[in-house]
Amino acid sequence: MQKPFERTTKHYSMKPRINLITLGVNDLKQSVDFYEKGLGWKKSTASQEGVAFFQLNGIVLSLFSREELAKDAHVPSEGQGFSGITLAYNAKSEQEVDEVIAKVKSLGATITKTPQKVFWGGYSSYFKDLNGHLFEVAYNPFFEFDERDILKLE
Repeated sequence: MQKPFERTTKHYSMKPRINLITLGVNDLKQSVDFYEKGLGWKKSTASQEGVAFFQLNGIVLSLFSREELAKDAHVPSEGQGFSGITLAYNAKSEQEVDEVIAKVKSLGATITKTPQKVFWGGYSSYFKDLNGHLFEVAYNPFFEFDERDILKLE
């Protein structure tokens, strides 16, 4: 009997990439305003009624009805507490972390952890957006970015 994850001659490897992250939201217009008008992110012209896309460095953020997204995935839409995932914005300085947190707070986000020095040598904060999605905003002095501000790890 083959064990789970045991390699076989017909093994397929999924390419190591994520192209799109979709957040289920309760109020699409309010959420689009948060990211587009509040944070200044440019909404893609590929957006349609019922879905918004934001081109980020190397990936796309999508906003879609929470209820419809759950229905599409065949899971219940209700839920609360920690979902087991956070999204992260890596800043280039402690000051940038402070600025981002001040901005999202002014837009109605809930700050769950104020900016502070952390055990791994960086500076970090967390907030929940208007739909409770958890974001970390962190400065990691050990990370490097390329010329397009894309995080580079060896």
